Amino acid sequence: VYSICGLLPREKALVCERPFRSPHHTTSTQALTGGGRVPKPGEISLANRGILFLDEFPEFNKSTIEVLRQPLEDKQIVLSRVHGTYVYPANILLAIAMNGCPCGNAPDRTKCKCTQADIRRYLGRISGPILDRIDICMEMPRVKYEELTGELKSNESSADIRLRVEAAVERQRVRYKDEKILFNSQLSSKQINKYCRLGKSESDLLEEAFKTLDLSARSYHRLIKVARTIADFEDCERINCTHISEAISYRSFDREVWK
Repeated sequence: VYSICGLLPREKALVCERPFRSPHHTTSTQALTGGGRVPKPGEISLANRGILFLDEFPEFNKSTIEVLRQPLEDKQIVLSRVHGTYVYPANILLAIAMNGCPCGNAPDRTKCKCTQADIRRYLGRISGPILDRIDICMEMPRVKYEELTGELKSNESSADIRLRVEAAVERQRVRYKDEKILFNSQLSSKQINKYCRLGKSESDLLEEAFKTLDLSARSYHRLIKVARTIADFEDCERINCTHISEAISYRSFDREVWK
């Protein structure tokens, strides 16, 4: 992909590190998906097998945001042109960041000067189908002064977190050794029924969340996959109510805010 775009470093024959792409919010739809008079891959394909980070997400053009639907679902981009059809890879980990309102101070109403209409228009740039394709949606609190100065107790180191992640990845590799997948995120509906079986209490909790949060079928399956991953981090073969509850907390925020 990088060779086609003329981005392959001269001193390297191959790209040996997972890519990290962070295009500006003024990036056009074509620059994101690829195309042009002489078609070539865009930012999504350049992030294949890596991370695509979109900061100030609502500031992107709405049509540019909506074009993410098909690549996130199919893991590829198909461009049809007069002279042929082009298929580019799009197996990415999408990470986005955004403010809660145009001024950036929401939900602190003592500082936020935006009207409710302003906030609705701002959040309305991100549609429900796009939210359904995002596994985890979290509100990050403001950083405290003590955290900036290092006066608070330090958090878990990145090295320790990496060890836990690698252990969870290994559990998934062993579990799916007979399947054509590597991670929980790749589970199909049929595979979810096989590898993510729930007990009566877990099913009841999931049903209540489905009805209360008005989840779609896509969100329902993604919630189970997240719960399966949480269980893997705790080295639990069976998904329990604690894992389901934590997964629900990662979905409830977007429903609360966007309503």
